Amino acid sequence: MAVKESPSACIAAEEANVAKVMLMPGDPLRAKYVAEHYLENPVCFNTVRNMLGYTGTYKGKKISVMGHGMGVPSIGLYTYELYNFFGVESIIRIGSAGGIGDDVKVRDVVIAMGASTNSHFADQYRFPGQLCATADYGMLRDAVAAAERLGVRADVGQVFTADQFYNDNSEAAGTYRKFGILAVEMETAGLYWTAQRLGKKALSILTISDHIFTGEALSAEERQDSFHEMMEIALETAWKAAED
Repeated sequence: MAVKESPSACIAAEEANVAKVMLMPGDPLRAKYVAEHYLENPVCFNTVRNMLGYTGTYKGKKISVMGHGMGVPSIGLYTYELYNFFGVESIIRIGSAGGIGDDVKVRDVVIAMGASTNSHFADQYRFPGQLCATADYGMLRDAVAAAERLGVRADVGQVFTADQFYNDNSEAAGTYRKFGILAVEMETAGLYWTAQRLGKKALSILTISDHIFTGEALSAEERQDSFHEMMEIALETAWKAAED
């Protein structure tokens, strides 16, 4: 089968080499780590812009993993093309987030039921109202069940998808906290909106890498290599979503 190049020229792969279910970290090196440590017989299907993508098997089922970059525009581009041009049906973001909630601690797992945001990405849909960015319930349910089987404490709730990493509004984090936001990150709303618009499935599973209020934080190396509980929950959820 010939290599297909996406319209943005950001992905070049044989469609047959891309699984229907995909895990997506922001960092392509984390995608490489997941492929090498969790998938059997992984094969690299994309190297364009060093946004590495791999496909292998997990417990006998075909699963892919690929980076999505930083921010809503980046994840919006990659997921749109994977859904539309490469036959992907379900995407699970596996990423890092900054803790907001009182009970959320560094290294905790957060499963995003929905995402509030200051992004205007959804303006393109001309939706007559405010469009909620929500997870696929089936995958959300399976992720919660996987966490329980694995003995991992996972917080389920709302996250905030920010369009900026450095926020000049010093009161923003406190406001998010008042509304029960568990964590802040930069991609989930874009993923959820894209999946909703295309009739696909999406879920975001996050590990708290730092806490906005306590100042505790993980190093870059720890962020890349130490999110095992999140990865295992995501793989179990992907396995449930994958075709036999």
